[in-house]
Amino acid sequence: MAAPTTTPADYAAAYVMEPMTAAHWLAVTPMALCLAFGAILMMIRHRTHWHPPVALAGLALLVLNNVLLLSNVMADGPLTMMMGRWLPPFGIAITVDLTGALLALAAAIVAFCGALYAHVEISSSGRRYGFYPLLMLLMAGVSGAFLTGDIFNLYVWFEVLLISSFGLLILGSEREQIDGALKYAVLNLMATTLFLIGVAYLYGIFGTLNMADIATKVPDYAETAPLMTLTALFILAFSMKAAAFPVNFWLPASYHTPRVVVSALFAGLLTKVGIYAMIRVVVMLFPVEREALSLVIAIVAALTMILGAMGALAQNDIRRFLGFVVIAGIGNMMAGIAIGSNLAVGAAIFYALHSILLMTALYLVAGEIARIGGHFRLDRVAGLWAVAPLFGAVTLALFFAASGLPPFSGFWPKALLVKASIDIGAWWLAASVLVSGFLTTIAFGRVFLFSFWRPVAVVGEAAMTAAPAIQAGALRWRMAPILILTGFIVWFGLFPDSLIVVSQDAASGLLDPTTYIRSVFPEGGVR
Repeated sequence: MAAPTTTPADYAAAYVMEPMTAAHWLAVTPMALCLAFGAILMMIRHRTHWHPPVALAGLALLVLNNVLLLSNVMADGPLTMMMGRWLPPFGIAITVDLTGALLALAAAIVAFCGALYAHVEISSSGRRYGFYPLLMLLMAGVSGAFLTGDIFNLYVWFEVLLISSFGLLILGSEREQIDGALKYAVLNLMATTLFLIGVAYLYGIFGTLNMADIATKVPDYAETAPLMTLTALFILAFSMKAAAFPVNFWLPASYHTPRVVVSALFAGLLTKVGIYAMIRVVVMLFPVEREALSLVIAIVAALTMILGAMGALAQNDIRRFLGFVVIAGIGNMMAGIAIGSNLAVGAAIFYALHSILLMTALYLVAGEIARIGGHFRLDRVAGLWAVAPLFGAVTLALFFAASGLPPFSGFWPKALLVKASIDIGAWWLAASVLVSGFLTTIAFGRVFLFSFWRPVAVVGEAAMTAAPAIQAGALRWRMAPILILTGFIVWFGLFPDSLIVVSQDAASGLLDPTTYIRSVFPEGGVR
């Protein structure tokens, strides 16, 4: 099939580029900021005592920038910055809508909390091996993936975050880490290869990689191009990156191997980038093909959430347990994609925001359980409530949130997903959400009973050899990020209205991308 013959001159004749404003610079600042601070950290690599404050300063600026960016998008709608002032679709577009801005802000918050925890978690050796520069590079990739308006650059930012994640995964060079990194790398590189093949296929059909331009042209190719095959290829690639069944085995094999703060950042961010890419490409660009494949996506979603919850029940290691909880959450988000209604897609976005905050907090909690109790294994930890009752109360709140129980943030997206499923008559999908939540509740109850309420005498006094660490001066650095994240989770559970409304608005912008397209082509562009 011949590619469209529109030339840059054609666009130049019909396109009026809007003047640059401060808001446009906010769109590109997240990537520039992360790369700049990563470079600074590399330049002071021999002064590792400066790494934590410099990284925290950079991430604090990132949070501030993303708050302002979200405020601008909420007030004025999607905004686009064309790199180098090249006319779209020939230039690289940074296009920010509500979905991208929300996820970018949540990612910045958990990265800042992770850096706080890393202040005491990462030793001077870990700093010398580049933890903080790799963290900033990871955030550059995550931010770029959420904010780009070009599908090839989505692939590029995926590569940036993968490269940095490989470095973080093997930080410490332990045998278990190398083994986990190998499994992580092989499956993710396969997914990346499929993604790149899909991008090439996409360009061969449409002659453009700008997502707004593709969205305008898809209806013209519905009868002539193999869009179903292309959509299925993207779903497979993004499912592998998101760790959906049956291509999810790399996650529980690798997420328990690195440092706790690295696992926390991975669980909070990496799989959500895969889900975001699926929402952006499948829901926004190929709605008809998504509808045709909705039953397949729904079956995969149901199996992912049920088998994830069952896998969590079978684990004795808390980190492996949380890996399966991540997988179960991916199933819930994919259920929203499968249903495809405004309510369901909004619920998936809400759940993604909730999961970014929650999974980061849960892995940090797992680190504290091991620090206080002396081990990650449930058969070796007991009596933590007597040692740290406040920490136990915070942990219980997070466990309730992960189980989808009120009054915490995990309840609302699941309730919306159940309603959206019933609205279309998919009672079995609604039942899958409820059964998964029930199994997850049992799994978290088991972990809490074993580690907090079980008497120490059951496992022996040796299990509590690390208990004095709870009194160390570094406690504030470890508990502060957990309390910050828990605060968000409790707040959005008690007062969910604002997040429900903005998530539904974000879903509306994906299902009807008119405003997204107009932000790139103010005059309508040239088809």
